[in-house]
Amino acid sequence: MGQVQFFNFQVATRDIEGLTDARGESIKAMLKSDYSILVNSVRVILGYQVKSNISEKEAERAIYDLFADPIIEFGALNQSLIDNKKLFPKSPEIAITVGFKPGVTDNAGQAGLDGLTTIFPEVTEGSQVSTTMTYLFWGVPNDVTPTWLASKLHNQMIERASISDRKECLNSNWPKLDFPERPALMEQPSATVNLEVSDEELIEISEKGLLALNLEEMKAIQANYRKPTVRSARKKLGLPENAPTDAELECLAQTWSEHCCHKIFAANIHHVDHETGEDTYIDSLFKTHIMKPTLDIQSEVDWLLSIFHDNSGVIAWNDSWSLCIKAETHNSPSALDPYGGAMTGIVGVNRDILGTGLGARPIANTDVFCFGPPDYSGYLPEGLFHPSRVFRGVHAGVRAGGNESGIPTVNGAIVFDERYLGKPLVYCGTVGIMPRKLPDGRQSHDKTPKPGNIIYMVGGRVGSDGIHGATFSSLELTEDSPS
Repeated sequence: MGQVQFFNFQVATRDIEGLTDARGESIKAMLKSDYSILVNSVRVILGYQVKSNISEKEAERAIYDLFADPIIEFGALNQSLIDNKKLFPKSPEIAITVGFKPGVTDNAGQAGLDGLTTIFPEVTEGSQVSTTMTYLFWGVPNDVTPTWLASKLHNQMIERASISDRKECLNSNWPKLDFPERPALMEQPSATVNLEVSDEELIEISEKGLLALNLEEMKAIQANYRKPTVRSARKKLGLPENAPTDAELECLAQTWSEHCCHKIFAANIHHVDHETGEDTYIDSLFKTHIMKPTLDIQSEVDWLLSIFHDNSGVIAWNDSWSLCIKAETHNSPSALDPYGGAMTGIVGVNRDILGTGLGARPIANTDVFCFGPPDYSGYLPEGLFHPSRVFRGVHAGVRAGGNESGIPTVNGAIVFDERYLGKPLVYCGTVGIMPRKLPDGRQSHDKTPKPGNIIYMVGGRVGSDGIHGATFSSLELTEDSPS
């Protein structure tokens, strides 16, 4: 193994009779169904940018040992496949390369790195792999601009694009993206946020920080830090006495978000039925129509073992096994990043089953999706994805996070309605099993952590692509929403 070098691998579907470029055909079909745009042909080149200390000879071996299928794909190292006349006899009219922004989690790149370290165990720990996709177009209508095409092929919040227009393609100037070097993490001292300001400035603090806290909530936080007991306790701890730190304010915003505490379910609601004349006040839909009936049932049966306090609810299935179920929504994250938001939703409830009681095993997934009509042709505010794009991304994300991880999706439902254009509903659920008792006699659902217990955090490396999905769940998606 030598010094760290940069290698550029490219992979394309071979030009064989009867073999189609499935990725290209998918893009072609999407343009036709969503936007009524007909193009003659679309081809896709997969790119793998590798920084590693493998040798040139080892890199050549990796083309077909790792990145390309030698039967149906053609792979190349440090060459532009667009110039390969056997694959592409005619140069494309438009070429667009899409890749992740620096710091964004690249799952395919991580899989490539895992493969690289498996084949070449001596590669350095600092080796990296990033992925790209290059879309080649032929027969594009003249009124379709390359910039517009690119906007339909990537999510500007987490991805970047390089475009070669018709003139650049004629001159063989192909799109390129530099390796997405992850920015160094710079530790910054925690800042104090002064809340002794006007109501207008309180709202400005919330809006600028994407905290999604209304004036009443901001004033409640303001009042808390005015309490003498709070100030005294903070002084003893060495914290700013009369104001929160930015980290504290962020934690409060996350905890009070629609995603975490379901403010709509917990709100006081005045409901008037204009057909029957019924006029009622409801103190929390959650407490009245979810929690109370469940607690009433628990008082009458012996099979509701754990409710409302662990990562999922637990019921007695039989004398030997308990069943646990968890479902949650991932609406706003899925609106912002359909694939990643939905994947996070399904693996999140998988995680909750694993963390229930003293540990349960996920055995099945379920889901319910509510989208705008996939054939919608009306007005969409700038920044909102077409519902069919949300549909495809959410479905792919849940499939990748669920079925492909070995936990089968056993049932589900999809609803289409124009009322879901602004924000989809994405419900993800997981079912798990656990033995009623452990060999030492403990009930498996009874988790009683105590001071002094050791805590382990387990999981993959975190990316720099947090999208404020929790607090964003409390906001309406409009053309003014940040992206």
